[in-house]
Amino acid sequence: MTFEPERLGQSRSDLAEALRGQRKRAGKTQTWLARRCNMSQTKVSNIESGKLTPSLVDVELILEALGADNPISAEILSLARTANTEWQDHWSSSRRGLDKKQNELARLEAVSTEFRFFLPTMITGLLATPDYVRASLARNSGDMSKTVAKKLERQQILMDSAKFFTFLLTEQAVRWPLASPIAMAMQLDRLASVSRIPNVRLGVIPLRMVGPVVETPLSVFTVYDRRLVQVETHTGALILRDHRDVSAYRDDFDRYESYAVFGDECRELLTEWSMSFTRQRQ
Repeated sequence: MTFEPERLGQSRSDLAEALRGQRKRAGKTQTWLARRCNMSQTKVSNIESGKLTPSLVDVELILEALGADNPISAEILSLARTANTEWQDHWSSSRRGLDKKQNELARLEAVSTEFRFFLPTMITGLLATPDYVRASLARNSGDMSKTVAKKLERQQILMDSAKFFTFLLTEQAVRWPLASPIAMAMQLDRLASVSRIPNVRLGVIPLRMVGPVVETPLSVFTVYDRRLVQVETHTGALILRDHRDVSAYRDDFDRYESYAVFGDECRELLTEWSMSFTRQRQ
């Protein structure tokens, strides 16, 4: 479906009708669907009435809960792409409350099994210490306490042995002085600790890498199973669900992974960089 701005209003109405019809054909109530998708019944009602435009993640979760077959899912997701334009800008997220974005990520993480995080600029929330999380949110106005709490709460998923995580961080991302030297030293020690969790692979790409790197890292991205890629920019996040996009990013991830060091070698570098931060405060 081609995106046409003038179709946005109609696509929202069509999407609401399609989701409502799919639920009724499945013989499920709004209350049942809300419980399965970790949403409120009011939210499901507002989605089905067209009062609220669901995110692509919301639609994916609803379709999965209802067991929609592939042709129907593809059609409804096409409507959802038009209604959402596949773009989540930071300003809208700020107006809704950044803690709401954390809830959305938590729901996506709950239904995913395999995660690939490529982090060329900074450390992601799942790996961050409280001080680092607060520093990463410093440019946002208002009370960030709920967002900080939810970011830290999401870290519990790393202990779910049924899920598998690979984190690739560049040396720049690891050593960028986002917080105070002591806070950065503690953050790097946290990375070393997380790297020992059995279902977590954490690697760093050192700048001293031998040989030219043809593939230039352009942006932060996360691959969730084979279902979607979230690409982050300075002003928002792009959600890509086309299998060709997902495959392309998985291929990029594999290439970057070939330059990374893991295990003891990774932890030795993290310890060295942590000590350099520690020396800065002396």
